[in-house]
Amino acid sequence: MKKTIIIVDDHTLFAQSLQGLVNSFQEYEVIKILKNGQELLEYFEANQKRPDILLLDIRMPVMNGMATMSWLKEHFPEQKTLALTMEHDEETIIKMVRMGCRGYLLKDIEPEEFLYALESVATSGYYFSREIEEVLDHPVTKTYADLSVREMEFLNFACSEKTYKEVAEEMNLSPKTIDGYRESLFSKLQVKSRVGMVLFAVKNDIVKI
Repeated sequence: MKKTIIIVDDHTLFAQSLQGLVNSFQEYEVIKILKNGQELLEYFEANQKRPDILLLDIRMPVMNGMATMSWLKEHFPEQKTLALTMEHDEETIIKMVRMGCRGYLLKDIEPEEFLYALESVATSGYYFSREIEEVLDHPVTKTYADLSVREMEFLNFACSEKTYKEVAEEMNLSPKTIDGYRESLFSKLQVKSRVGMVLFAVKNDIVKI
């Protein structure tokens, strides 16, 4: 049986093109295209068939991806959702992840990576870039004993909506010291961005959301 997808995106041409791509994959099919979060809310409340994976645009009229994700967290927290975005907006993506989003897709993603993202969410529950996923499968990364108390404190702050400057103020440290913590964690967790660090921490229950 094919895994089902619902696309929520107000750009009709993009949504239809994405539908064609999904339907070209042997194990997936799009069962509905909706234009915004309000339409999704009404669809779910009408007890329509819920999808295995939801592809959710972030910037939409009426009810955007952020508001939709907040509603899903409250009413359907088990729904597997991937965010769609035109740009790598770190703050927005971190907020989405903290509300239960399982990963994010840039709209210029290659078809092979897109399929990989669907398979990752369907099997492991989360989507990471290939470089992060390779690290997750490495047994050394299963233990975090080498993270200091202060690094763990920094990691928790990094998974919040605070800027690095605000984190420095909270921890009563200089921005330069915070930069050191960030680079240390990037190295230890083998990730290259704050978003990668947050996804890694959430999936491995290092940080609770």
